[in-house]
Amino acid sequence: MKVLNLQCAQQHSFEGWFASEDDFQSQLSRDLIACPMCESKRIEKMPSAPRLNLGALRPPADISAAAGASPAAVEAAGRLVEGSAPPAAQQVVEASSDDRVGTGQAGFLQALRNLLANTEDVGRRFAAEARGMHYGDIETRSIRGQASAREAVELLEEGIEVMPLPLPAALKETLQ
Repeated sequence: MKVLNLQCAQQHSFEGWFASEDDFQSQLSRDLIACPMCESKRIEKMPSAPRLNLGALRPPADISAAAGASPAAVEAAGRLVEGSAPPAAQQVVEASSDDRVGTGQAGFLQALRNLLANTEDVGRRFAAEARGMHYGDIETRSIRGQASAREAVELLEEGIEVMPLPLPAALKETLQ
């Protein structure tokens, strides 16, 4: 299984999992890969650092102690193994754990999921429902739906606060 770092033309970054490089190239050439944020099919493979599990190289303290090693020897062995990784590999691990762009996108998607879970979708009735709540004709609740540009302007002119909410394709269906 290959996990690739991908990016669309809008610079949204995401991961793709493929059986092989050939599988990735095949899906890419058939336009089967799309950005989960904007649905762009202009996708590029980005350089990615290998995932290094440097912590697995440390000797377990309980095994060393059971073999009769002193606590000082166990600590020294841990420092030796920990320091044996090349500095570049340690930097790769640090750089891959500081992915602020991915964290920002994930936060945005989580906020949208939260909003979707806590609002009622009234669809094309949005303008009528918003007016009804604003004028006290119906009970106030959190809603979302569709309105034309003209309807949105009319609502704003009446003092009813509305805002556009772009929904990425990733939120239109349940992800596994």
